[in-house]
Order: sequence, then C-alpha cells, then structure tokens
Amino acid sequence: MRPIKQTLLLVAAFSAIEFFSAPLCAQIDVEDKVKDKSLNRADQKTDEGIDKSLDAVEDGVKSLFKNKPKKEKDKKETNNSTGENSYKGKTENIPANNPPKQEQPALASYSKFDFIPGEKVIFYDDFSQGNVGDLPALWFSNGSVEVVTLNKFQGRWMNITGEGCYYPESDLQTIENFTAEFDLIPTFEEGMSFNLGFYVISGNIKDPNQGGAIPGVAGVKTTITSLGIDLAGYSEGNYTGEASGQINLISGEKIHLSYWIQKQRLRIYVDEKKVVDAPRILASGFKYNILRFENGREFKPYIANFRVAAGLPDIRSKLITEGKLVTYGIYFDVNSDKVKPESFGTLKGIAQVLTENTTVKVKIIGHTDGDGDAAKNLDLSKRRAASVKAELAKSFAIDASRIETDGKGKTEPIAPNDTPANKAQNRRVEFIKL
Repeated sequence: MRPIKQTLLLVAAFSAIEFFSAPLCAQIDVEDKVKDKSLNRADQKTDEGIDKSLDAVEDGVKSLFKNKPKKEKDKKETNNSTGENSYKGKTENIPANNPPKQEQPALASYSKFDFIPGEKVIFYDDFSQGNVGDLPALWFSNGSVEVVTLNKFQGRWMNITGEGCYYPESDLQTIENFTAEFDLIPTFEEGMSFNLGFYVISGNIKDPNQGGAIPGVAGVKTTITSLGIDLAGYSEGNYTGEASGQINLISGEKIHLSYWIQKQRLRIYVDEKKVVDAPRILASGFKYNILRFENGREFKPYIANFRVAAGLPDIRSKLITEGKLVTYGIYFDVNSDKVKPESFGTLKGIAQVLTENTTVKVKIIGHTDGDGDAAKNLDLSKRRAASVKAELAKSFAIDASRIETDGKGKTEPIAPNDTPANKAQNRRVEFIKL
C-alpha cells in the first residue's frame, strides 16, 4: 500500500501548481497593487497549496480502505416554486472562513439610509435567462464566468472566475441622474485581501478595450477591497479627483451595493451605510453608458440582482398632485412578504409626504411579475401590501386607519413578462391617493 500512496502524493505535488493566463479587458490596477506582495508570497503560497493537495490526497488514500459512504444526490435544487421565480440546477457551496450568518437587520437599523433607486428601469438581470452553468446571456466578457446557484442564498448568481472585464452588452442609455445596484459575495482566502473593480464609463459599447485601465473617455473607477472602496475620477487624459470609504468585507457573506449618480456627484452605499460621497468625482458633459466589472485572477466573486434605473421619483408630486405613485424602492426577498431594510429611504420619503398631508388617505397595492402560480402570487402581493402598511405605521408613526391595502398578483402587468428587465418593472408597489 505504501508505494501506491507515495505515487499518488507525488502526482498531487506536481499538479498542485498551475500556470495560466486569461485575456484582459485592460491592465487592471489590481494587478499592479498586489504585484510586490505576490512576489514575496509566491513561494509561501505554493508550499501551502502543495501541502493542502498532499493532505487531501493522503486523506483520499486512507478512505479507500474504509467503508464507502452512502451515495448523495448529484444535484441539489434551489426551487422557489411558490412565487415569482423558480431556479433548478447544480448548487455551489460558498467557500468561507466566517462566523455563522446573522439574522437580517431590522428596518430601524437603516435609519440613516437615504438611498432611493431610480424609477425607470434601464437594465436588470437576475440571471434567470439561460441555464445554470452557461455564460450570462446579457453580458459581454473576455474572461471566465458562469451562472450558478448557491447553497446559502436564493436565486441565480454570476460567478466571475477569471481575470478580465464583464459588463451589460447593451448601451445603458443613462441620463444625468441614475442608480446602479447589485448584490455581491466576495470570496478570498483567510489572511488575503479582496479586490474588484467597478467602473462608471462614458465610452463606446462596441470597444471593450477603450481606455484600457482607464474608464473610457471619462468616468470613475471604483475599487472594492476587503477594507474599503477607492475612487478615481477621469476625463480626457487626466485624473480629476480621488475619494475613499471604509468597509469590512467577510468572505462568503453577501452585501448590497448601491451607486447613486446625480450629475457630477457619486454616492456609494454598502448595505445600510453610506461609505462614499464624492460631490464632483464625475466630469460634466458626458453620457455615462457603460458599467463594467474588472476582476483579477485570484478573485472569484458572485454578482446578483444587477439593476440600473434612471431618474429620481418625485414622491410628493406623484402622490399628492397626480394621485398615483409607482415605486420600485420597496424590496422583498423572492416569495417573501417581509420588507427588506434597504427599503428605508423610499418608505421615509413616502412617510414624510403623508405626515405633511394629514388628510390624505392612500391604498397600497402590491404587484408581482408573471412567473409562478397565479393564486400564490395574488396572495403574496396582498401580504406584501399589508407588510408595507405595517412598516409605515410601526416605523414612521403613520395612522394605519389612513391606509388601505390590496394586491393584484400578476393580473395587471405594465410590461411583457419576457425579460428580466420587464419582469422587474412588473414587480412594484403602488400608492393610490383616495
């Protein structure tokens, strides 16, 4: 038995070190920043990788002489069959070195969260188009990427597994004021750092290499790291300013990032905290039409629920003057009626209008997209409307007798249920002045 074991260990040792390269959209700053550290740690990381491989093979050899374990199912399913979205396929385990996940924070913990998403959806992708294991259907990439489901989190995720650039393949047609949001799960080894670039760009959508490491003709590059977000503005050959904010990422744990662009101003939120407010980081006179991720070879982040929307809703005018407010800033998990704390900014704005107009009564109506069972979606939409009413009464002291609720399920779509973006428009909460 010993010669077999030694042979297997030797094979593992030679296979533990991999040399590879992937096409780059640009010379990413990430590589420059870690180059020196990488050189110093190369031998150490190689030795660690070989040791881990040898340990794994040795354990495998030992297991050959033990009783075989019971067979497990080849595939796990994440199946939200009772509501708007259903996903099936192989489920990935998220590598993490972090404490157990805590309960979702309460709405009150977002008391300083003033982010309100744009009202007109320009682009949305929950990666529901295509199959698990395929490339994201709506994205350009020149690296390695696939759609996956995860063991800890709902829905589908874009898993970026190689270095390169990744962005929505359609021109976003943004205006001066717009928002961009996405969920992010960083993954990195204990003791190592994380680094992901996210660029707001004015450029040619047909030229992914435009500007190289520079954000097109003009824009801002943000670098999301384990401990902060760094910003660098750029315009026609010159860097125009810098900014930064502190965060603390945990490998394998989800965060929600919100980018709010208002002309030259960029505000960035991580979950409930505003981490950056850069009033003049973006050059004026440009149309920012590309949002691009840039990844280094070491990092394999997961991205989900990528949403870009234009315009800030005028809550007062819509509700009081026009008599109807359609909002996309009240969030729920798939098939859940619990209001997510990221809804605080929108609810606060609505509550302020109702507080200032004490005689106004409203009806809250929930709507879902066209996926899932009609009866279950109808019930879900009614429960969501009731939850919004409860939060307005509980968290903002709005008299519950001024609010009625109803739900329409998927019976009143405002867009075809044929794309993620159109489905996102149908998932909405309406306030009707009575």
